[in-house]
Amino acid sequence: MDEEYDVIILGTGLTECMLSGILAVEGKKVLHMDRNDFYGGECASLNLTQLYQRFRSGATPPAELGRDRDYNIDLIPKFLMEGEGLVKVLVYTDVIRYLEFNAIATSMVLCQGQIYKVPSTAAEALSSSLVGLMQKPRARTFFNFLKNWNPDDPKTHEGLDLNRDTMAKVYANFSLNEDTQEFIGHAMALHLDDKYKERPAIETCHRVIMYANSAARAMEGKRDSPYIYPLYGLGDLPQAFARLSAVYAGTFMLNTPMDEIVCSESDGSFIGVRSGEQVARAKIVIGDPSYFSDRVRKTGRVIRAICLLRSPVPSAKADSAQIILPQRQTGREHDIYITCLSEAQKICPKGCWVASVSTIAETSGDPKNEIAAALKLLGPIEQIFVSDSDVYEPLADGTKTNIFVSRSYDATSHFETVYEDVKDLYRRITGKDLVLQKRQPTA
Repeated sequence: MDEEYDVIILGTGLTECMLSGILAVEGKKVLHMDRNDFYGGECASLNLTQLYQRFRSGATPPAELGRDRDYNIDLIPKFLMEGEGLVKVLVYTDVIRYLEFNAIATSMVLCQGQIYKVPSTAAEALSSSLVGLMQKPRARTFFNFLKNWNPDDPKTHEGLDLNRDTMAKVYANFSLNEDTQEFIGHAMALHLDDKYKERPAIETCHRVIMYANSAARAMEGKRDSPYIYPLYGLGDLPQAFARLSAVYAGTFMLNTPMDEIVCSESDGSFIGVRSGEQVARAKIVIGDPSYFSDRVRKTGRVIRAICLLRSPVPSAKADSAQIILPQRQTGREHDIYITCLSEAQKICPKGCWVASVSTIAETSGDPKNEIAAALKLLGPIEQIFVSDSDVYEPLADGTKTNIFVSRSYDATSHFETVYEDVKDLYRRITGKDLVLQKRQPTA
């Protein structure tokens, strides 16, 4: 450990492992440390014993739950959309060869007390009850606008500037009502709240296009939803990027405490990391917020509940599903997400289902009360593990000190915000945009 490195990375969460792999491929000498004895950090997948150690003070799991090794339960429940940025990174870095994916059976949304399938195509959307009869031709016009939109061809802009005009203005331009806006903004674009309406429309339009393209790929493969999931849990994602880093000579040290961030007394710039009596030195350090409590600020809280079931979620009746509860449907400010998985994804034994609920905390009361609407949809719950976690962001961009801190994982059901954080960190660290280049497979 007493060596000089280009980069030291603290924590093996997905954000950190993605950067570890990318920087190692670019020729950087990387030292990657974690205080835990497992990969993944806050986005790890736990076996049954680890789950009870974390949530039940190490109590012995009930024998009727089955074998410990049959469980790979995610702490941070998310799905991947086929066209999203993380999937592109998996393909371009060839990390995808370390993983095997399973298609999620269905995506659903709560509307006026009923659960509906989220349409996978524009044609399906126009026949869905989620879009009212009088709204269907207006929605068709909006979808055709996005299909034909070309940023370099003003003729396709129809007088709209998506980089400046808000999404609220775009909705008004196409006379889309609140129900249709909810379907587009929450079931397709997967926004957590309605604040997106006051931001430039380009963000939402890109998300809708990504959803449509992902759904089209799913339809080509005769699948009913655009979402996929890695077998054996999301914890395999950071491990796969760690493997990429190791292939390019990255050094990994698990179960290694970080006792001190060593900085220059003159300007506060990063010098190294001390663990015990040893000091590893580098030009740059990257880490998750848990390693830099004095360099982050709290921005909110995320409520998550892991529920073990003995039958599939009644409204889904499938081996896997996503269910979205838009904030307007539950009287909240933020959406609630449910992910449902089973033995088909190799995360639990036969006869067991795992449903995870996540949302942004809005009160200081009992977290269960905030997700009550979601828990009611799950049917009988055999075991429930609830967490209420603080969300952090860095106080500074790190360019003056060479200390770069990632953001906490949010309540969204996808990885786009993680990918955006990776791109932002990479830009701040290197001074250039992340350009994905196809890596030639190695033996």
